[in-house]
Amino acid sequence: MTQFQIRQCTEPTCRLRFPVTPEDRIGKHCPRCGSPIQIVIEQPDTAPISLIDPAAQPLALHVLLDNVRSTFNVGSIFRTADGAGVQQLYLCGITPTPEHPKVGKTALGAEQAIAWSQHHNAVDLACSLQARGATLWALEDGPTAASLFKPTSLAMSEPVVLIMGNEVTGVDPGLLAICDRILAIPMSGVKRSLNVATAFGIAIYEIRRQLEERNKHL
Repeated sequence: MTQFQIRQCTEPTCRLRFPVTPEDRIGKHCPRCGSPIQIVIEQPDTAPISLIDPAAQPLALHVLLDNVRSTFNVGSIFRTADGAGVQQLYLCGITPTPEHPKVGKTALGAEQAIAWSQHHNAVDLACSLQARGATLWALEDGPTAASLFKPTSLAMSEPVVLIMGNEVTGVDPGLLAICDRILAIPMSGVKRSLNVATAFGIAIYEIRRQLEERNKHL
């Protein structure tokens, strides 16, 4: 856990409470009202606790990003993919790579810890991966989509490649045509979709859970 302090404004009508890390340039006064602040909690730097068994076999889980435009979305996906144990990211079309400095701004070093490669044509790549035995799952709402949370057959081939598409136009229809499954996140509100990085986080951990369940029965 990162070293930090919890500070609180001493002004009774304010009492702003906020965290401060060693990198933050905050003085001795409240950033909201200017009153003096006090340290109420001091958290030393500690090692993070992992729930992952280091002896467990890595999951054959890959991700294909096709024409994801935002550097911040890509950086966020890198960070989440690293946490979920993704082995490889395929960056296709106009998807920015970690060579762009803004990707690293949100990836926070994960772009250096996870394998990635760049490809001009996502359909060509997907066909190649499928020919080598990969299972292609696209996250895309539509009439043929099944719920992400619907139980799946345990006889899936490996690796599984999760495909994420453009923020506006979605997954390329050419990719959808060759996918083994099309999955959607059930939506209960007025909006019919989520930010691509948010949707990715939900999907990758649910797919990881399904793969772990599958592996228990192998």
